[in-house]
Amino acid sequence: MAEEEESEIDGGLASMDSTESRWVFQDEDDSEIEDDYDEDDDASQRTANTAAALDSEDEDDNAEQRLIRTGPRIDSFDVEALEIPGAVRNEYEDFSMARRISLAFQTLGVVFGDVGTSPLYTFSVMFSKAPINGKEDVIGALSLVLYTLILIPLVKYVLVVLWANDDGEGGTFALYSLICRHAKVSLLPNQLPSDARISSFRLKVPSAELERSLKIKERLENSQALKKLLLMLVLAGTSMVIADGVITPAMSVTSAVSGLKVGVEAIGEGEVRMISVAFLVILFSVQKFGTSKVGLAVGPALFIWFCSLAGFGIYNLVKYDTSVLRAFNPVHIYYFFKRNSTKAWYCLGGCLLCATGSEAMFADLCYFSVRSVQLTFVFLVLPCLLLGYLGQAAYLMENPGLAAEQAFFSSIPSGAFWPVFLIANVAALIASRAMTTATFSCIKQSTALGCFPRLKIIHTSRKFMGQIYIPVINWFLLAVCLVFVCCISSINEIGNAYGIAELGVMMMTTILVTIVMLLIWQINIVIVLSFLVFFLGLELIFFSSVLWSVVDGSWIILVFAVIMFLIMYIWNYGSKLKYETEVKQKLSMDLMRELGSDLGTIRAPGIGLLYNELVKGIPAIFGHFLTTLPAIHSMIIFVCIKYVPVPVVPQSERFLFRRVCAKGYHIFRCIARYGYKDVRKENHQTFEQLLIESLEKFIRREAQERSLESDGDGDTDSEDELSASRILIAPNGSVYSLGVPLLSEFRDTSKPILEASTSEEMRPVLPPADPAMSDTEHSLERELSFIRKAKESGVVYLLGHGDIRARKDSWFIKKLVINYFYAFLRKNCRRGIANLSVPHSNLMQVGMTYMV
Repeated sequence: MAEEEESEIDGGLASMDSTESRWVFQDEDDSEIEDDYDEDDDASQRTANTAAALDSEDEDDNAEQRLIRTGPRIDSFDVEALEIPGAVRNEYEDFSMARRISLAFQTLGVVFGDVGTSPLYTFSVMFSKAPINGKEDVIGALSLVLYTLILIPLVKYVLVVLWANDDGEGGTFALYSLICRHAKVSLLPNQLPSDARISSFRLKVPSAELERSLKIKERLENSQALKKLLLMLVLAGTSMVIADGVITPAMSVTSAVSGLKVGVEAIGEGEVRMISVAFLVILFSVQKFGTSKVGLAVGPALFIWFCSLAGFGIYNLVKYDTSVLRAFNPVHIYYFFKRNSTKAWYCLGGCLLCATGSEAMFADLCYFSVRSVQLTFVFLVLPCLLLGYLGQAAYLMENPGLAAEQAFFSSIPSGAFWPVFLIANVAALIASRAMTTATFSCIKQSTALGCFPRLKIIHTSRKFMGQIYIPVINWFLLAVCLVFVCCISSINEIGNAYGIAELGVMMMTTILVTIVMLLIWQINIVIVLSFLVFFLGLELIFFSSVLWSVVDGSWIILVFAVIMFLIMYIWNYGSKLKYETEVKQKLSMDLMRELGSDLGTIRAPGIGLLYNELVKGIPAIFGHFLTTLPAIHSMIIFVCIKYVPVPVVPQSERFLFRRVCAKGYHIFRCIARYGYKDVRKENHQTFEQLLIESLEKFIRREAQERSLESDGDGDTDSEDELSASRILIAPNGSVYSLGVPLLSEFRDTSKPILEASTSEEMRPVLPPADPAMSDTEHSLERELSFIRKAKESGVVYLLGHGDIRARKDSWFIKKLVINYFYAFLRKNCRRGIANLSVPHSNLMQVGMTYMV
């Protein structure tokens, strides 16, 4: 398809249509062609329909009118969307036992590498800020670590946050997508009610009893400031995830390699840095082989690592001091702070490192099922981590001064040092991949929702479409990571930067999950406030600790996160301005009627697919084509690539059609809908075939609906029969009135309307005695034949490249952002044509600049 990741934010979609009925005029010559007005609210729709009826009355006094009562207003897109095949099948269901074991190993290799390697550096960073002055300090620090592990990774993420997934998709943008489906919080006005009828949409309307949810929804939808604030929170969280993708490899690999200083006395800091750089280059080079291949390969290695943690933890407990088990009493945290005061507060940043990787569990959720992640963490990862920390603390009880700098490697028996060192380095490389894959996932989501420049995305698995690789981001992360390792000399400074990135995304997740609880889950307000106050307060305490040491060098990661935030915000801001300008400058239907069916030019045989971002109206770029080209194709289809806030749109629900002008114009609108997790790998021949088949189905359905309306008009004596012929029942049980013709075209009202069903299932051999039925059949066949002949003549892709420039009277900041920053991003992002294998002879491009 021609526009790679081209559509903008599709956030705030309408909730289920109101069931309130309304009175409207109905003309015999009403038509479902797309008109020039916006359908933003029901009042404007009602006024437009009534005005259309009155205008028609002025034009033709013979036109018959009647006042009818209708159900919820729907348009042809809604009718198209009513054919719902059912919910999307979960791709992780019905696995064999061998497949489940394989999936469990991949889960270890992809999701838990980050949190699994935290014992390498947690105690070292903590005791560098609060030196050990006695055994009670070891128990107090251990108690802090144990309860941080229990509260943040287990209680918050495993038991709560993982359930806030978007149909199996995790991360900050998945939460934003989930909120957008239940409230109109998108900043772009390209929402359609038909989007809510996608089977994977799974919209839950707030019930009337829960006034709190309705009030929150109304407040979010009516406040532009809250919409912008919500988007900024999401962008801030995503920028921290990307920063995490830089700092995690640096921290994990450097801390693992630094174990050489324990095993080999000649090894210094410079050698550790050089070896770390080599390992990082290898790590990012194998990233392109995909999550399944690498995850399955390193899964057993990480399983051995967790078993080693547990084994050596038990060994140290038995050998040195079992009294560290007293750390499960939280009172020792109080004693630790009482003895060390500000030093204990400083070491909170190091304590948080034991929970690093918690966000990766959520962000990498798209690769595996919720249940597999939960069970693996509770029954394998958490017990092994607890035993590992208990064993290190037991060793430090007997060796408090010498081993604090390298607590993990010093606690390993000398005979097992080198095997453990090897496994630790493998585990560190795996941990680095955990956040890298999470970064890929978040960037894919943000790109699909219009908040990140389009990039080349490679899908590394044919079975699981969520497993992706982004080459540009991969090498960009490597470059920044190498700079970070070479510039920051101390592992403690890297750990402090690590804490800033982790806490930033944790706090954003807490806020977004709270909104999900209020708006979607609709649970008790006491539970919601308890969750928000407890976890956000806890994270703010940790954050205050790491910010105090930001001047030590960890400010670099904050600068990097701010740069990523600005890139995403500028891209979203420029895309929003571009879309709003295209909406304002769209061509009017009056102009199209004045031009006539030949559009004021020559109509050459063939189909022209004009790609644009508008979901309503005729784009201004089409007028540019009309004035620039000597001829235009006999059939024009406006194609809009639209991303809706769902992970997947089934193929059968991909295309929605509408007739834009009168039947003789042969102009249609097609909205191709994709979820942010969908794979767009169709070549242009496959896409053309699917599009034409869907168009033919639409035309047949259009004729069938008009036939139903005509049958109802034939018997005006019976109100029941009239009503019955105008009722459309959706698969979900909703009933819609067809009192106003939905699927018809302009026609001469002086002629009688005599049409019959033209669906393929209901097309019997008609007797020659019924000329009306025969004419309808012939009319349908003529249009289908016209489409086939146009297809045989060839399909040409009309690509309009619309750029924006700030007006001369704009503020300096706006000129700087639009004319330079946004223009630079748009120039260097992936062009839409890069996703197609279309021959150049089938392409036609026209540029157009909008002043904003």
